Amino acid sequence: MKFDRYAIYYTPQGGLAEAGAAWLGWDVARGQTVAHPNVAGLDVAALTETPRKYGLHATIKPPFVLAEGVMADDLQAAFKALCTRLAPVTLDRLTLTRLGRFLALTPEGDTAALNAMAAEVVRGLDTFRAPPAEADLAARRQASLTPAQEANLIQWGYPYVMDAFRFHITLTSKLPKADLPQVTAALTPYITPHLPQPFMLDSLTLVGQAKDGMFHEVHRATLSG
Repeated sequence: MKFDRYAIYYTPQGGLAEAGAAWLGWDVARGQTVAHPNVAGLDVAALTETPRKYGLHATIKPPFVLAEGVMADDLQAAFKALCTRLAPVTLDRLTLTRLGRFLALTPEGDTAALNAMAAEVVRGLDTFRAPPAEADLAARRQASLTPAQEANLIQWGYPYVMDAFRFHITLTSKLPKADLPQVTAALTPYITPHLPQPFMLDSLTLVGQAKDGMFHEVHRATLSG
């Protein structure tokens, strides 16, 4: 399959992967839609419309177009090689968290090693990234970026990397503030039994975005550094 963009994700495995794929309605590993669960009568399809196409994931290197003259096989080879140099990261747990007006899973514990690993992935594969189009830059700047985020946008093509990075696994679209307590209360018993303690991030996934906008797993690599 030919992809328009590529990215590096962390994608869970096991029970969390299955529950998350059903919640979002898209299985990024299998590249197929999944029936939504019945969770306390919620309209899960509407709640998850925005994050669905990405699948259950945490972004490590944001989606990018391949640089001119670069082949997808080159990117995959470099990704595999990089993962042999990166060490697994262990944190206390994942927890359901409200981030602004959406819900996500975030890690508890010392995130220094996690943040350093993410920065290394951004740096280590950046030669494969084409510069963003002016329209993409303008769209990002509508979020009133800080000077540091603007510098990231110019250097790395995305504002929320390096010191601005925050690991999170998005579970909902942006919700009305009044709906957040109800959705949180319903989602908590659905997702909590699948949250690992401790949380070990021991692999990364190269993903590609197809013509229809949906992301697919290209290759999962174990961190063996």
